[in-house]
Amino acid sequence: MNYAIIKNSIVSNIVEWDGVSEFPVDGDIVACDENAYIGGRYDNGFIAREPEISPEPTYDQLRKNEYPSINDLIVALWENVVEERASAVISLEADRQAVKTKYPKP
Repeated sequence: MNYAIIKNSIVSNIVEWDGVSEFPVDGDIVACDENAYIGGRYDNGFIAREPEISPEPTYDQLRKNEYPSINDLIVALWENVVEERASAVISLEADRQAVKTKYPKP
C-alpha cells in the first residue's frame, strides 16, 4: 500500500510500505488516497489538486492553425511566377482573408 510522508502539512514523499515493518520517517506517515501527491497539502485529509486551466489560445495561434500551409504557398507562388497562372495565388489569398475575418486582431 502507498503511504505519504507528511512534514509541516506538506506531502514530502510517497512510499510503498506494508504498514507493519519498521520504517524510519522524518515526519508523519499516512495512508494515501486518490488526492495524495508529492507537494500536496494534508490537513486531516489530503487536499485535491486544483484543476489546471489551459490558457485560451491567442488570435495569432488560432490563425496559424488554419492558414494555408507553407507548401501550398510555395506551389501557388510558383504557379503565379513561373507558369503565369494566378488562380492558385488568388484562391490562397481568399483562404488567408477568410481566416483573418474569422479571427480578427483584438
